[in-house]
Amino acid sequence: AGSPYQTVIEALEKHPQKKFYNVSKLGGAKYDTLPYSIRVLFESSVRNCDGFLVKETDALNILDWKTKQNHVEVPFCPARVILQDFTGIPAMVDFAAMREAVRNAGGDPVKVNPACPTDLTVDHSLQIDFSKCAIQNAPNPGGGEVPRPPARLSPLRAQPRKGLCRGQPSCRGPCGEPGRHPTPFAAQIENTPILCPFHLQPVPEPEMVLKNQEMEFGRNRERLQFFKWSSKVFKNISIIPPETGMAHQVNLEYLSKVVFEVKDFLYPDSVVGTDSHTTMVNGLGILGWGVGGIETEAVMLGMPVTLTLPEVVGCELTGTVSPFATSIDIVLSITKHLRQAEVAGKFVEFFGSGISQLSVADRTTIANMCPEYGAILSFFPVDNVTLKHLKHTGLDKAKLEVMEAYLKAVKLFRNDESTSGEPVYSQVVQVSLSSIVPYVSGPKRSQDRVAVNNMKSDFQACLNEKCGVKGFQIAAEKQNDTVPVQYEGNEYKLSHGCVVVAAVISCTNNCNPSVMLAAGLLAKKAVEAGLVVKPYIRTSLSPGSGMVTHYLSSSGVLPYLSKLGFEVVGYGCSTCVGNTAPLPEAIRSAIKQGDIIACGVLSGTKNFEGRLCDCVRANYLASPPLVVAYAIAGTVRIDFETEPLGTGFNGKSIYLRDIWPTRKELHTVEEECVISSMFKELKEKMEKGNKRWNLLEAPESTLFPWDSKSTYIRCPSFFDKLAKEPVSPQPVENAHVLLYLGDSVTTDHISPAGSIARSSAAAKYLTSKGLTPREFNSYGARRGNDAVMTRGTFANIKLLNKFIGKPAPKTIHFPSGQTLDVFEAAELYQREGIPVIILAGKKYGLGSSRDWAAKGPFLLGVKAVLAESYEKVHRSQLIGIGIAPLQFLPGESPSALGLTGREQFSILFPPELSPRMTLDIKTSTGKVFSVIALFENNMEITLYKHGGSLNFVARRFL
Repeated sequence: AGSPYQTVIEALEKHPQKKFYNVSKLGGAKYDTLPYSIRVLFESSVRNCDGFLVKETDALNILDWKTKQNHVEVPFCPARVILQDFTGIPAMVDFAAMREAVRNAGGDPVKVNPACPTDLTVDHSLQIDFSKCAIQNAPNPGGGEVPRPPARLSPLRAQPRKGLCRGQPSCRGPCGEPGRHPTPFAAQIENTPILCPFHLQPVPEPEMVLKNQEMEFGRNRERLQFFKWSSKVFKNISIIPPETGMAHQVNLEYLSKVVFEVKDFLYPDSVVGTDSHTTMVNGLGILGWGVGGIETEAVMLGMPVTLTLPEVVGCELTGTVSPFATSIDIVLSITKHLRQAEVAGKFVEFFGSGISQLSVADRTTIANMCPEYGAILSFFPVDNVTLKHLKHTGLDKAKLEVMEAYLKAVKLFRNDESTSGEPVYSQVVQVSLSSIVPYVSGPKRSQDRVAVNNMKSDFQACLNEKCGVKGFQIAAEKQNDTVPVQYEGNEYKLSHGCVVVAAVISCTNNCNPSVMLAAGLLAKKAVEAGLVVKPYIRTSLSPGSGMVTHYLSSSGVLPYLSKLGFEVVGYGCSTCVGNTAPLPEAIRSAIKQGDIIACGVLSGTKNFEGRLCDCVRANYLASPPLVVAYAIAGTVRIDFETEPLGTGFNGKSIYLRDIWPTRKELHTVEEECVISSMFKELKEKMEKGNKRWNLLEAPESTLFPWDSKSTYIRCPSFFDKLAKEPVSPQPVENAHVLLYLGDSVTTDHISPAGSIARSSAAAKYLTSKGLTPREFNSYGARRGNDAVMTRGTFANIKLLNKFIGKPAPKTIHFPSGQTLDVFEAAELYQREGIPVIILAGKKYGLGSSRDWAAKGPFLLGVKAVLAESYEKVHRSQLIGIGIAPLQFLPGESPSALGLTGREQFSILFPPELSPRMTLDIKTSTGKVFSVIALFENNMEITLYKHGGSLNFVARRFL
């Protein structure tokens, strides 16, 4: 009610009961030249125009995108929100805490609910406890017995299964016959059937999946109970239980609507999520991107996301793809082009004749890499390829017809033949698909690409180079050192470049059947040729969802992957977010003893140094078939053109070209195996839930009954000073510098992620609560406990603080002169009532993993960050939690101003702030200099005055 645009509500042709805003009639020729992604923004502003959160001028500004881009802020109201548990748990804990705070301040806690439909998938807590190496040490009855899961962990009873194939002639042996399968099988996990590779009959899953999921339910029981409470108590939120799949995967396969229909009213699907890979859905023509947990909570409470009306870079794809190039090569090549085009903070939209060669799977893989080239999103408008894909997923014909008619009516459908109404872009980047060759990325940053045929010489160069973004500085005489190691009764030699972790893992690739199938077909050919993988290499296969296992099984390649050690370890984010199980002790000590540059090769999107494991110093991102190839080779110091991968049967040398699957083979298998049944199976699984989850007990009270002994869920202190009216910004007087950092400090350096190191402040806290190191779990799993997360902030082993002079999570507490953990120093400053600030160089806050990169520093007592430049999202995150982002004037920096960081700093805020105003900073040495307060608009100033968006939202319930 009250929208000034109700005159353009129309009935859909041939479907008179369906209504929609025909926005194409509002803009005429102006609308026809808008990029498709901007048309979606425009529709949202027209539909949500209420004169308060979304004004008529906002809609007109979007329509006037050509002249207004980069100059105005516009609100965007997404159709839905998606959370994954790592960032979803703090959001829900904050909601629970907000209910408490609203009650304490005299408001009604029942009113505190998500206003925007929210889906939360419990998927990021999977750790690989059991894989090929670890399982031998795990309690295992063996001999075909079926382990009974401990009753307190799970009501699910394991049932022995009988052979299913009954010896049909085409079967290579009855399923379940002892010794015929590569691993013992245990009880089938509820709702995750694997298919017998020979008959597409369900057979039990490998025992690892069962064990990892048992561990997950045991280790994370308290968090799961909290989620269950949330699902009962909050309206408008649905929780997707564990063992279903990863957030971005489920988002793509099940939650994505493409066109929303509410009470016969049609509008485009759009989404924001706390996962940086939310952009994956752009491949389906759905506008969506990742925002921090702080903004997500505001959206959940009915506030729009505010963004500067972005430039839209048109990426024109031309030419034909080479047979050796996988989707990942295409992704990395486009990533490089887009990085060079400097698309950070912009929308990217694809067009051109090459688009129709890309399947939806290829498109979603490209869109998924968005965080790595810095674009807000990468949009592929809906076209015939999209509709064909949706048909395969089992979407019914009537819905497809309505969808197509609606998208064409509002001109959101891309047509190859159409020449009229082509969008005009801010700039155009051309990418020729025919020029793309296979690449990997690494050894330390995902933007450093290496052509596979140059890998050997590039790694050699990295050994020679000084320590830095690529170099390891190994003395020439030590570069060919080998360290003998005994493992499982055999002797192996480790040398620089040896592969010790090879993970075909979730997210980027699992939305893309072709690259996963390529890995499987390569494994099949490798096994048939007699190639093996050395047993000490920690290999794992962690698909994004059961659907991936489904097509690997039905195509018959899973047993071959398994034979090479790539067994399904479970679903969810594992290696990618640093949840790798430790390497075997013998291998660890050999690496340390010989100072070996060991390598991890994985098919994810992140490879920051030390992320996988502190002794794996070189990490390469590669396509799944190359992960398998490097695992077989056992080293990255190999030239695939001239050197064999290994020796096969009869001593024959086998080269990569002998086992690489052709594009034609891939497409044939893909067409036959990637079918609607997968989507049907996932839908059934989503609707049924699973037994463990269904039987899990949880409270039903309006307020959450916090347990003071809990080390997982704690009521955070963000609302401690909630009053009806905000106070004006207080001056920062005589602040010490907590950390003096250089350029390109990523959110991985700031935010806690991965396992909890035994010597860390978080470990000391957990030990004081009576926990042993085995029970520490990962930072991600403990995101609902602010005490752990605050201690894990700036606890990265690669943090380079200029006060310390070498990488270490340490700083100096200046009043006492002690060198301490960052948390311990911050705690001392807080006890002494001394505020702290952070000094930093250029591009502060790069990367993803965002909300605790702002919440953590806030709880450490950081009042302001003073940097040369910021990553845009991190800057807004800081404001959203109540930290002032200040920027040196152009050409100025701490060194140019002669600052050592040992001074004390005083910052005075005037009573009335204005966007990008200049403030003066005085130091204890008498120096005065000016900085820019990076508040981009009045909304950000309002949030900062309220002490961040959480307090701003909470006050609306008082």
